[in-house]
Amino acid sequence: MSRIGKKPVPVPAGVKVEVNGNQVSIGGSGGTLTLNVRAEIAVQYDAQAGRIVVTRQSDQRLHRALHGTTRALIANMIQGVTQGFARSLKIFGTGYGISVKGQEISLSVGFAKPAVLPIPPGVAIEIKTPNTRGNEIPAEFTVRGPDKWAVGQFAAAIRQVRPPEPYLGKGIRYAEEQIKRKVGKAFASGG
Repeated sequence: MSRIGKKPVPVPAGVKVEVNGNQVSIGGSGGTLTLNVRAEIAVQYDAQAGRIVVTRQSDQRLHRALHGTTRALIANMIQGVTQGFARSLKIFGTGYGISVKGQEISLSVGFAKPAVLPIPPGVAIEIKTPNTRGNEIPAEFTVRGPDKWAVGQFAAAIRQVRPPEPYLGKGIRYAEEQIKRKVGKAFASGG
């Protein structure tokens, strides 16, 4: 039995769960998320006990893998509609910055034109510091939303616009990310 898959998922008060065949819908204060479950996996919701139980058909390798994964996805959905997920990023580099215009973000990161990315539905951007101040004080912002995958994917897409470079550390990085710095060229004195 999968150690993760056999643990029931607790459903807190205020969360609405619907299981229709292979589709699981979970709604809460953060929104509504839907998951299509594979046919090999069964999901039962016990409203009296306030928990969701995930079971599998057999002990085949694929079924064992899907068992734990499905349970983890459902637990993430419940956490997403109650607390939400967030990913913080920082932009380093003189003159770099971020701004939000409608449903698009504009990243000024050293290119001739700002990079413009559409914000996916259900994802919000919170800007703490819109522009960098020198090389020491970065621009800071947070990507928030109920869907863990959407938040992580959009944060990765933002970071990919200008990944941090190893010499000066300029670029977009996750808030907790440490950059391995390289030493630049050392010039010998010509005599």
